[in-house]
Amino acid sequence: MNIPFLDNWRKKHGAERGGQTLASAVGGDPDGVAELLAECELLRARAGQQGLELDDTPRSLEALDQLPPRWRDDPEELPWVGNDAGLYLGTVIVRTVRGAAWHVWPGGQPVVRLASGREINVVEAGLDWAAQGSPELSQVYAEAAEA
Repeated sequence: MNIPFLDNWRKKHGAERGGQTLASAVGGDPDGVAELLAECELLRARAGQQGLELDDTPRSLEALDQLPPRWRDDPEELPWVGNDAGLYLGTVIVRTVRGAAWHVWPGGQPVVRLASGREINVVEAGLDWAAQGSPELSQVYAEAAEA
């Protein structure tokens, strides 16, 4: 995933070998970073067209899993919906699972790191969900909440 502001920051500062918190990577504003990643405009728009308002709760992930995957009909839109689904999944995890936080891998990929140290590549999970329907977003969340 390409996040231009992260690319610019990494060019100036270089990324640590093991990754770092996303907030520290963009100037120490965790709330601003979380809000940026939570936008997920396309996913929110597509869900809204089908009568679903995304409220950043685990229940909304279950509702997303039940939507007809109309985005699969448009090969250009599918990866964007998948990317948004992953960022939305990460947003729900970070907001509701104790100790979860956004981190960035050296290549610029945002991931969620759980209190246990386990990292979840939520963007990859979102892309798989958008393209194939599995793993379900609610299942990835449930596994993160149990860890």
